[in-house]
Amino acid sequence: MKILIVHATAGAGHSKAAEAIFNGVKSHTTHDVRCVDILDYTSSFYKKFYPQVYTLLISKFSWAWGFFFWLADISWLLPLIQRIRRIFNGQSAKAFHAFLEKENFDYIITTHFFSNEIVSALKGQKKITSKLICVVTDYDVHSIWLAKNVDCYAVACAYTKDKLKSFGVPEGKINITGIPTDEKFSASVDRVLLRSKLGLDPRVFTVLIATGSFGMGPIEEIIGCLQGIQTVVICGRNQKLVDKISSKKNNKVKACGFVNNMHEYMMACDVMITKPGGLSISEALVVGLPLIFFSAIPGQETNNVQVLKTFGVGISGLKTYEMAQEIKTFSASQEYLQAAKDKVKKIARPNSVCDIIKLIV
Repeated sequence: MKILIVHATAGAGHSKAAEAIFNGVKSHTTHDVRCVDILDYTSSFYKKFYPQVYTLLISKFSWAWGFFFWLADISWLLPLIQRIRRIFNGQSAKAFHAFLEKENFDYIITTHFFSNEIVSALKGQKKITSKLICVVTDYDVHSIWLAKNVDCYAVACAYTKDKLKSFGVPEGKINITGIPTDEKFSASVDRVLLRSKLGLDPRVFTVLIATGSFGMGPIEEIIGCLQGIQTVVICGRNQKLVDKISSKKNNKVKACGFVNNMHEYMMACDVMITKPGGLSISEALVVGLPLIFFSAIPGQETNNVQVLKTFGVGISGLKTYEMAQEIKTFSASQEYLQAAKDKVKKIARPNSVCDIIKLIV
C-alpha cells in the first residue's frame, strides 16, 4: 500500500510525531511510505511566513494567540471559519492539492490540521480516494482539527475522545492510541553508563529543563534557583541561550541546543521541567519522568496542563523559587519521587506508533 504521512513545521511536535509514525511503518511493515512537510508544497514566501508568524505570536504575543485560539473554537463560528480555511488553503497549497491528486495514496496520516483540512476537502470532491487518519498531537482537541471526511481519529486519551464526541464525531471513528513517540523512548538503558556518556555525574539527582523548540521561558531564573543541583538545559534552536548559560561556566549545568538524542537526556534525568507541548509530554510519560510545567502557551498548552491534572500528572502554576522547592522535595524523598513516576506510567502509551499502524487495514 502507498502511505503518506504529512506534518507542518510549526513547532517541533507535529514533525516529531510524523517522524515517529514514519519510522514505525518502515520498521514494522512493507508498505511504501513517504513523509512530507506540507509547507514544502506552498510558495517560498508562505513556507517562511507560516512558522515565523506562529513563533512571533507564541513568544511575543501569546495573549493574541490565546484569543484567536478561543475565538476559533466557538461552535457557531465554525462553519464560517471552515469556509475561510477552504478558500485560503485552496490558494496557498495548490501544489499539495496537485501532488495528492497525482499520487492518490491508499492512506494519508496527518499530524497537523492544515493538511487534515486539505485531504478532507479533496476526498469530499471525489478527487482522491485515500483513507484519512488524523493524529491529534495534544491532550485536548480544538475544533480546528475537525474535518468532515476523516475516516479515523487517533487521540491521546479518553478525555480527548470524549471531547471529539462532544463535537459530534461518531465514537466508532475515534481510537485512543496515545500521541506517537519514537520507539527509542521506551528502550531499556543502563542509566549509570548513559549519564557517563552524556558527561553527567551518575551518582547525583539530575533535572532536565526543556524549553521547547524555540528556547522560551525564564530559563536563567529557573537555573538560578536550582543552585547545586545537576541540571541539563535543552534550549532548542535558541543558540543565544546556549551561549549565555555556557558562558557562566557552572559545572553543575549543561546547556545544549537542538539535540537528536532527547530520549537519552530524558532517560538520564530524574525530573523534567518543561513547556507542556503534547509531544514533549508524551515522550516524558513513556520514559517515566515526573513533570513540572512552566510558561504554557494559552490555548493548546494550558489545556494540556488541565487534562493531565485530571490524571494527577504534572505540577503547574509554580513561581521559580517554588519549582526549586519542589525539586528539593523530589531529590530528598524517594517515596515522593516514585509516587509521581507511578502516576506518569499509568497514562503512558509506549506502543502508540504500533497502535496507529494497526489502523491501516
